Amino acid sequence: MAKKIYLGMIGDIMHPGLINIIREGAKYGDLIVGLFTDKAIANHKRLPYLSYEQRKRVIENIKGVSEVVPQDDWSYIPNLKKYKPDYIIHGDDWKSGNEQELRQEVFEVMNEQGGRVIEVPYTKGIDSSSLDKEIKSIGTTPDIRLKSLRRLIKAKPIVRILEAHDGLCGLIIENLEIKKGLKNASFDGMWSSSLTDSTSKGKPDIEAVDLTTRMQDLNNILECTTKPIIFDGDTGGKIEHFVFTVRTLERNGISAIIIEDKVGLKKNSLFGTDAVQTQDSIEGFCNKIRAGKNALITKDFMIISRIESLIAGKPVSDALERAFAYVEAGADGVMIHSKNKSGEDIKEFCFAFREKHPLVPIVVVPTTYSQIYEEELCSWGVNIVIYANHMLRAAYPAMVKAATSILENERAAEAGEYCMPIKEILELIPGTK
Repeated sequence: MAKKIYLGMIGDIMHPGLINIIREGAKYGDLIVGLFTDKAIANHKRLPYLSYEQRKRVIENIKGVSEVVPQDDWSYIPNLKKYKPDYIIHGDDWKSGNEQELRQEVFEVMNEQGGRVIEVPYTKGIDSSSLDKEIKSIGTTPDIRLKSLRRLIKAKPIVRILEAHDGLCGLIIENLEIKKGLKNASFDGMWSSSLTDSTSKGKPDIEAVDLTTRMQDLNNILECTTKPIIFDGDTGGKIEHFVFTVRTLERNGISAIIIEDKVGLKKNSLFGTDAVQTQDSIEGFCNKIRAGKNALITKDFMIISRIESLIAGKPVSDALERAFAYVEAGADGVMIHSKNKSGEDIKEFCFAFREKHPLVPIVVVPTTYSQIYEEELCSWGVNIVIYANHMLRAAYPAMVKAATSILENERAAEAGEYCMPIKEILELIPGTK
């Protein structure tokens, strides 16, 4: 009976190093490739460019591969216990860095099961991170970007979105990554906020910036990033206009639009009951959702209903009634908003909504209840957290300080502490050199 060899692989970017380890593994017997699923990858690095099924199709047609099975965990242990291979093969690059702990676990389990770990020298001259950067620099297509939000929701416990109002913000969100133990933390996508779009132009947040102007700013972000974008659609406007908004966003690869169930001249929700907040009728808003869904070309674009009941001073029961009706009308998710600083009303809503709809995405914007950790939001049933205006709010104080310093000192030297060095600015933008 042939021996079984296990090889864990992401398989998104195929290169000679991966072919080499497949060839080496196949020498020992039947090679089983444990192909990392999106879920296994999402909490440790960005999603692969190709879906699991696409990657599987490639790997199973490589000479030497006997079988491809899903690996649903970043750890090899569950699959090693399930398939009980005689050998596991891995590059020797895991002897240092974040994967040392993972390596130790593998040795312990294989020893328990009477198996053996084979370590092959890492192929020199091949740097997967560099290859990933090169592919990222090429960009993405509207179709791939459009689908990525739904993939993230399925793969991650919670999807982390940050506001971007220009290309520079987009580049920060695209590239910023920090290490937290064995995991890498990064933002999953961008929020195109009507508040920050209008504020950055010196205009009030009353839907004064039209779609054409907002699309110009969005194009600047689309050109230098690859991550999904959620569009703040305010009320969505008239139904007749909303269908064209949906088609425009879908055509450009935007993943979702969030529209709020209010009517009349927009007043920012964070004013709460200090400003008159008039909600649309349930029937009227459902008709808008249906019109938007009927206008879609694909099944990938998401129309998410934003419920303003708590902002308008109404009880959670009203928010739930509307949420259930909006989902029935075809909404792909619900966003629940509140000005309450405790977050308790959001929590109550989420638990009650989850009883009826265990899988429909819930979106929150914890601007006022910012003390709540993502882990707790996730335990409530939240799928997407949007940090809706922090990039602009962070930029403004720094700019004021720099400008004030120049006025006070009548020179720029003291303002330097608030500014990036020119060299770093030049290196920040791809293609500058």
